[in-house]
Amino acid sequence: MRRIILPLLLVALIGALFALTEDHQYIGESKCKMCHQKQYKAWMETKHAKAFDALKAEDQGKEECLGCHNTGYKKSADLLKNVQCEACHGPGSDYKDMKVMKDKEKAIAAGLIITTEETCKMCHNEKSPTFKGFNFEEAKKTGVHAVKSE
Repeated sequence: MRRIILPLLLVALIGALFALTEDHQYIGESKCKMCHQKQYKAWMETKHAKAFDALKAEDQGKEECLGCHNTGYKKSADLLKNVQCEACHGPGSDYKDMKVMKDKEKAIAAGLIITTEETCKMCHNEKSPTFKGFNFEEAKKTGVHAVKSE
């Protein structure tokens, strides 16, 4: 029995370590909008969609600004300007497929982040020179996914 259990535990451990170090890739908002058109349209009307351009020219190259105004900064070869979907939901390369997205647990296992107040506060905090407080419940009402009826 030990001969079977020990190798199985070893395989499980290796699998778990691989999953922890797996490198999901950023795909950009143009891929997300293919399936999430209403959310994309709502996002386009928010400050997040214009976050990079909101920076002064001299700040557009500063690390302390790009971390919040540019999706995947230092994690993606592409310059993904603005606060795109993956800034909050994580790199989408492994959860973008419809068969994965239809199963929430599979999507989470593939890197999808379910956004919480803490996710938002990674950028909406006292480190920002324009910070005036952040109310998560109020932000949800007018925020990125506040899809307006047509």
